[in-house]
Amino acid sequence: MPSTDINVIAAFTAAINRHDVAGIADLMPEDHIFIDSQGRSVTSRNEMVEAWKAYFAMFPDYEILVQTMFDENGTVAAFGSVSGTYNGKRGLIPENRIAMPAAWKANVADGKVRLWQVYCDWTEGMRTIEEDKKMPNQHLSTTDQGKSGGGERDYMGC
Repeated sequence: MPSTDINVIAAFTAAINRHDVAGIADLMPEDHIFIDSQGRSVTSRNEMVEAWKAYFAMFPDYEILVQTMFDENGTVAAFGSVSGTYNGKRGLIPENRIAMPAAWKANVADGKVRLWQVYCDWTEGMRTIEEDKKMPNQHLSTTDQGKSGGGERDYMGC
């Protein structure tokens, strides 16, 4: 039977997969800590709400597939993969699809995800984004150009 902490992480990843920013926020304490695959951190639920909105705009079909979870004393380790299509200048084309193995470390306290740390090799993702930036705008109107934020290096790889 899954632990309560594993259930919290399952609910958190389900909210991520639904792109349910309100649901994600409900599962984060005010001082939530996010650490991306490059070791950069954000310590604020409000900042992470904005980061998730930007990430879902960059990867509108972003999805986490968790295959295995382990729990010990409030720390959950999750292993699986991530995938999504970068919504850059070329739009949602197969060449902008990114998929890779990933792992997450989470600390759960009082039914909230206190820490969400991502482990993955983001090289493919950055290569795809950089390649897309070299291309002429193909799907965006002049008012939509840059809609994916341009903050690709600012938030979250994987």
